[in-house]
Amino acid sequence: MTDVWRFYQRHAQTFARERGQSLMERPYLDSVTSHLRPGGAVLDLGCGTGEPIARYFIESGYDVTGVDAAPAMIALCRPRFPDATWIEADMRSLVLVRRFDAIIAWDSFFHLAQDEQRAMFPIFQRHIAPDGVLLFTSGPRAGEAIGDLYGEKLFHASLAPDEYRTLLASSGFRVLHFAPEDAKCGGHTVWLAQAEG
Repeated sequence: MTDVWRFYQRHAQTFARERGQSLMERPYLDSVTSHLRPGGAVLDLGCGTGEPIARYFIESGYDVTGVDAAPAMIALCRPRFPDATWIEADMRSLVLVRRFDAIIAWDSFFHLAQDEQRAMFPIFQRHIAPDGVLLFTSGPRAGEAIGDLYGEKLFHASLAPDEYRTLLASSGFRVLHFAPEDAKCGGHTVWLAQAEG
C-alpha cells in the first residue's frame, strides 16, 4: 500500500477545516478516562491536527503525546497545544521509552494494511502501562476498501473481529467493549481493551 500519511500531508489544511468537531466519539473517550488516574499519560497514534480527540484529553488534564507521520499535521498541533508532546513518527516503527495509561488509534489504525495491523499489536503491548486501555477503530469484517476523500482514493483495511480478539489476547489485552458499526458514532466499529495488570 502507499503510505497514507502522504495523503494527509497533502490535505492537512483541508482536514483541519473539515474534521468534525461534534465529538461523536465522546462516549468512548469517556470510557477511556473512566479507567485513568488524574493526569495519566495518553498516546494518540495518528493524532492528525489534535482536534478534537487530543484536545478532549488535554482539556481533561491528561498528559498527551501525539504521534503522526505527516509533518504538516504535527506542525498544526504544536502551536495549538504547546503543553502537549508532538512527535513526527510512523506508528508502524514506533519505539518510545515510556509506557502510557491509554493508547488511542481512532481512524488511523485502519489505514494500515492487514499485515501491518497484525504487527501493531506488539507495539501496543510495548507502550501500554499495566491496566492501561487501548481504543481503536477497525472495519466490521476482514477485507480492504478504497474510499474517496478530497477527490483522492484513500486506503482502508480490516481483519476479522475474531482475529482482533486473538491478537489482543495474545498481546495481554482483554476486550472490554466491541461495537460493530455503531450507528450513534457515525458507523464506526470500535474496540476498547485493557492490558493485564
